[in-house]
Parts: sequence; structure tokens; C-alpha cells
Amino acid sequence: VCRFCPRGSRLLAGAADGTLVLWDVQSLQLYRSGNVKDGSLVACAFSPNGNFFVTGSSSGDLTIWDDKMRCLYNEKAHDLGVTCCDISSNPVSDNESGFKYFQMASCGQDNQIKLWLILFADFLGVELKYKCTLNGHSAPVLACAFSYDGQMLVSGSVDKCVIIYETSTGNTLRTLSQHTRYVTTCAFAPHSHLLATGSMDKTVHIWQLDLKQPSAGNIVETESEVAVEDWSEDDVSAWLCAQDLADFVGLFKMNNIDGKELLNLTKEGLANELKIESLGLRSKILQKIEELRMTMSSVSVPVPDEFLCPITRELMKDPVIAADGYSYEREAMEHWISNKRRSSPMTNLPLHSLMLTPNRTLKMAITRWLETQQK
Repeated sequence: VCRFCPRGSRLLAGAADGTLVLWDVQSLQLYRSGNVKDGSLVACAFSPNGNFFVTGSSSGDLTIWDDKMRCLYNEKAHDLGVTCCDISSNPVSDNESGFKYFQMASCGQDNQIKLWLILFADFLGVELKYKCTLNGHSAPVLACAFSYDGQMLVSGSVDKCVIIYETSTGNTLRTLSQHTRYVTTCAFAPHSHLLATGSMDKTVHIWQLDLKQPSAGNIVETESEVAVEDWSEDDVSAWLCAQDLADFVGLFKMNNIDGKELLNLTKEGLANELKIESLGLRSKILQKIEELRMTMSSVSVPVPDEFLCPITRELMKDPVIAADGYSYEREAMEHWISNKRRSSPMTNLPLHSLMLTPNRTLKMAITRWLETQQK
């Protein structure tokens, strides 16, 4: 995770080993470094004046630091780990004491979003005050962000929903459920009424907020995909490059292979018409084309989420159960572990064992589902 400070003079970076580093942007030199006491550093946010920042860890802690990397305050916030945090750009006055405070939001694996007040006073030091918990999500909340004026907060979750809250009351203004996979990121535009949400369904949605009717959010634009059979030769070339088959771009263009021709390619056609001699390469191309056909068939009938590997977000062929209780594609999880990662891809918590157990029940369910789709 990384964030620039508002003035752009510092860059904060946090890592899976719990280290955090402040870099001087102008000189590109290390300015300060530190460590969270436990877990991976998975979230960070600067105050509007850049004088302090907050970090969130996979162990569930929120920590306040000053710009000299001194730890000012620490509090356990989310039982199963923090996933994101944000600080409102507009400080708010406390009418009772006259202090200025900053609104902060945090979200976590416990399905919760919490609102906090960060108070600064010369004689009191720093204080993190819990304000309220915002409800509405039924699964871990992966992202949260304030609007430019701090009056609204948006969140995205594993439950595929985006929720917009009014920060002063905690009321839900709107629930948006157009995404078909986990919502992993969200952001309000500065000084305008646009909202962007991104998802593992490979789309970004842009929303126009109607302030006259705060409960209404209308989609302005979504990314639309061209059907494969309507692909041009250039679209096929781009697909080949994305599949690590760039060496065949010239051959496919020379034979005028567009989307319709691509879907109709056979083993004989690759050998006799395109003159691809290698059996291994022909098999690889046909496998990629078959995956493309499968993707097309799943457009109208979405693949059940539990059949998708949490790492690759693709349909699992050889599902295995890891020590965290989640199922993954064997190859993807083995690659995760081979890169010396000893934490769960889903929870960021340590894996107590690296043993992978075949999930035969899930594999049978996927096979039955595929058979019904082919019928």
C-alpha cells in the first residue's frame, strides 16, 4: 500500500512484513522508517495538512503517526484485520470544546465500517475517539472513501455491493448492486459529484450523484465489452498478446483471423491452414480458445462466486483447501506459497500449515455446473 501526502513532498509505503517507509519525493531518498507491532501493513491515509498519518494492519490495529514516524496512538479496531482507511479532507469543529478534529473511516474483515474522530490538543496529545459503526454489508468490506466535502462515505465489499452513507447521521443513502464480483476499490472525484467503483468483475463503474435527491445514484457510463464474434483482426492480436501468444500475431493477421474465425479454429485448421507444426503450441492455442468460449457462455449465466479462485478470479479446475479454510486453484496457491508468502490471500493472517488438500466435493460441483451450461 502507498500514499502521497497532500503536499506531495512525501510518499508513504507499507509492506506485508509490517514495515512502513517515508520517502522524500524530491530527492528520492529514504526519510524515515518504522514497523507496526503485529501483522501486515494493509492500509494508510494522511491527514489533510500532512502532519500525521494513520496505518491499518492485518492484525486489526489502527496506529497514528506523526511526520517524523513517531507512534502517537494505537488502538485495536477490527477483530479480523483492517482492510482500508481514509481521512476526510475537511476538519470539523467540536462545538463543545472548540477543538478541531478529523473524521476517519476504517473497514475490515469483520464486515464493519467504523467512523472515528481524531482529536489534537497541545495539552492532551492525540486521541482517537470511536463515533459509530455503519452497518449494511454482509461480508468483509474491502474499501472505503470520503467524498470531497466529508459529508458522504462510500464502501465496497466482498458481498458485491457499494453502499453510500451520510456521515453526519450514519444513514444509508443508497446501495448499488450492479457489480457481479467483489468490489475492491472506490473513490469520489475531488470537487465534483462523481463516484468510481472497481471490481473483480473487471469493470469500473462511474456514478453521477444527484444531490437534490441524495438517495438516487444514476450510472453515467460503464465499460461495455465487444462480443468475441465481433472482434476485429486487431482485437484478436491484442488477445493473443494477453495470452502470451504474441509470436502468432503476424501469422493470424496474414490469414485474416477475426473474432468469428478465431472461435471456429480447429486442431486441423491450425495444422493444415496456419501451418503450426508444434503439437504443444496447437494445444495451447486451442486451450485458450476453449477458455474464451467458456467465458462467452458464462456472460449470460454468471459463474457462481464459490467456483472462482480468490487469487486468479477464474473458474477452478483443481480446487484445493488451504489452512485458512478457503479453496483456491492448486497452481495459483502453489505459486503464492513459492513466492515465500506465508499469509492467507483472503485474510492476510499467517498460514499455520502449507498443506493443500484436494477439494473433491467442490470439483464435482464445478463439473456438474459446467455440464448443465453445455446442455
